[in-house]
Amino acid sequence: MKTNLESEIGIVKLWRQLYQTYTLLKQCEDQVIEEHGLTTEQFAVLGAMDYFVGPMNITDIAHWLERSTNSITMIVDRMVKAGLVRRTRSTSDRRVVRVTSTSKAKNALKPATQASYQVIRSILSQLPSEDRNNLLGLLGATKYEILKYLNPGVDIEQVKRQELKQAARVKEWLNQYGLSSTPEAKRRSGKKKS
Repeated sequence: MKTNLESEIGIVKLWRQLYQTYTLLKQCEDQVIEEHGLTTEQFAVLGAMDYFVGPMNITDIAHWLERSTNSITMIVDRMVKAGLVRRTRSTSDRRVVRVTSTSKAKNALKPATQASYQVIRSILSQLPSEDRNNLLGLLGATKYEILKYLNPGVDIEQVKRQELKQAARVKEWLNQYGLSSTPEAKRRSGKKKS
């Protein structure tokens, strides 16, 4: 049986490993995405809008990215100045502001998404499928504990249901960017069937 000190050392090691992994993964993503004229933050906002197909309000973007509304507002402000997005007011409720991507953003997003995914795929595909599934479950459990800490009243089952709804579009998203190995994805990306 582990001693209390061994358990505490294990927690510190795990915390450090999670943080270092996140930091290194972000550095990889920064490097690849910047080659396509976007910052990682801009890429994340555009990716959220693209995944949900269409204009989104800032609160929804912030929720999807697990960021504060204020931080997303500041990122969107800079994106408006850069010509990547436009703000439009809802015709039914003038208080609601929607963010829409421009053609400039769409032209940068596709190659950035493809390049970023290829890097992530090459890194994560080194893990056997069973290990990836186990890691996914462990990270999910950790995320839910963090959500409970940040918001003690959060309904984790509701969060899980929302995640399932959001995940329903993954296959379509992979095909849209030619990131799947299906014949349809190969046609979309301009490759011939093998």
